[in-house]
Amino acid sequence: MAGDEKLTCLACGQVNRAAAVRAAPKCGVCGAPLAAGRVAEIDLATLDRAIRTDDRPLLVDFWAPWCGPCRMMAPEFAKAAGLLGATARLAKIDTEAHPRTGPRFGIRGIPLLILFARGREVARLSGARPAAEIAAFVRARPGARSVA
Repeated sequence: MAGDEKLTCLACGQVNRAAAVRAAPKCGVCGAPLAAGRVAEIDLATLDRAIRTDDRPLLVDFWAPWCGPCRMMAPEFAKAAGLLGATARLAKIDTEAHPRTGPRFGIRGIPLLILFARGREVARLSGARPAAEIAAFVRARPGARSVA
């Protein structure tokens, strides 16, 4: 239908079709919010599905629990999710728990933010950053403009 967008549920991995104008779409399978303005912990399979199918930009924080700068940036990344609201979705993937992510995405150092939109990588940002800078990074990418 016109005005619909596809969003992968970052909780269960199910692809959903939701009205782009709907303020708080929910997953048809598990009921989780699809664009809650919060950070979701995801696995590699969910990331792959979201990259392939989502119509809304997805900013992913590649991190590890032993990484001091990653832990320092976590609250700022969560604040950025609130600042961006429904403009983009934010997710984290633990590179230690999912070791195939490093070689797959050419990750040489963490924390690393990668912005995906319309099935492709749009931009990267290395190092720990404050929330305002993370939000500005997403908003400044013309290829990442949401359909909403």
